Amino acid sequence: MARTAPAMVVLLASVALLAPGQADARKVYRCVRDGTVSLSTAPEPGSRCRAKEIDDNAARVPNLFGTGEAVSGVLYERVQDGKVVYGTRKLPGSVKVLSFTVPAPPGEPAHAGLGNVGPPRLDAFPKQFRAAAKATGVDEAWLRAIAHAESGFDANAVSPKGAQGVMQLMPQTSREYGVVDPFSDRESIMAGARHLRSLLRRYGNDLTLTAAAYNAGIGAVARYGGVPPYQETQEYVAKVRTLYGRYRDALGMTPLPPVAKTAASP
Repeated sequence: MARTAPAMVVLLASVALLAPGQADARKVYRCVRDGTVSLSTAPEPGSRCRAKEIDDNAARVPNLFGTGEAVSGVLYERVQDGKVVYGTRKLPGSVKVLSFTVPAPPGEPAHAGLGNVGPPRLDAFPKQFRAAAKATGVDEAWLRAIAHAESGFDANAVSPKGAQGVMQLMPQTSREYGVVDPFSDRESIMAGARHLRSLLRRYGNDLTLTAAAYNAGIGAVARYGGVPPYQETQEYVAKVRTLYGRYRDALGMTPLPPVAKTAASP
């Protein structure tokens, strides 16, 4: 593909699209239509778009797609209002420029969880969950819902993102809470309870934001002003809420209150 200088550049670290003839900073539009996200160097007709300024000199560019997983797609070129525009959605008059694959952004632990929604399991580590709930003040039903969604109560579980143990703690989180053996059910459950207590305090006992941060990290929740638009995280939050209701019922607690609406990016 030969082009006159300066050529259009695709920053594959985030698929930030950079238009020709600009310097220092680039404006990229993150556009949403029918629940799908695309990037473009100009607002897409028929989509809801938000401009993002990308600093050419930044050490790390943002992941504008807003996913914790690898993204593959096609970059298209089209003429819009007399100007050449690049985008990742195939619009009328678009011509394929290249295919791309963007690796998952570093440090994003988001995953859908290894456990499946199912009946409550009160037989799994009863003493450990009761002790952790008593020590931290975190609802035992909530602890069990997280463990169920995360690992299915498998003390030896390891996720594709590197989370470990019953509570699927990332190694850095385990170190923060003094975990010596991440595959010890006792240590994992206690550290997970302490981490959840910290998140609940941070988010004013908002269970949705707490679950989102446990799954995708505090930084992702802050970056998006709510539940991140990661499919993995959204599935995880829904799974945990369902399990929480079942564990509350199994433990003879009051019914689960309605879910409060929480800010989320598309």
